[in-house]
Amino acid sequence: MLLPGDVTDPKFCKRAVEQTVKTLGKLDILVNNAAFQKDVESVEELTEQQWDKTFRTNIYGYFHMVKAAISHLKAGGVIINTGSITGLEGEKTLLDYSATKGAIHAFTKSLAQQLVTKQIRVNAVAPGPVWSPLNPASKTADEVVKFGADTPMKRPGQPEEIAPAYVFFASNADSSFITGEVLTLLGGGTTAG
Repeated sequence: MLLPGDVTDPKFCKRAVEQTVKTLGKLDILVNNAAFQKDVESVEELTEQQWDKTFRTNIYGYFHMVKAAISHLKAGGVIINTGSITGLEGEKTLLDYSATKGAIHAFTKSLAQQLVTKQIRVNAVAPGPVWSPLNPASKTADEVVKFGADTPMKRPGQPEEIAPAYVFFASNADSSFITGEVLTLLGGGTTAG
């Protein structure tokens, strides 16, 4: 079921959740994964418009989706947010993006504390470099070729290598005792933050 729309619009988020519940009968898992990213070499070049767009997409969108979904999630429900290693270590050309990813990590931990009494788990997956449509859209051809080469595995991750972390967090059989965690997937890197 495809529901194209803009997560910066709280009305869309509410419609998307309502349509999902109407079509599927209930809502058990919310995965927040929308993002905007654009490299900027210096803080002087970072426009207020880009700052706003990044925050509205990357953290406001998560907030709007949680607000829309929370009344439908019951005990055993799960929220999985997509963070990033940049939210733990920073990235000099991604000031706005890194700031939102740090906010997502804090949002995850805080929301987990708030929802634990309702038996709703909240976790985040924070990958290092992963091949996605953001790469060619936000990088030069030379940067794309080198993307991920600085990991111990000397390459970016592929989406199918990251997906099992979401499945793990979604499964009450596998992770029912885990909430408020930020899981890093770093291609062999062993430190974050």
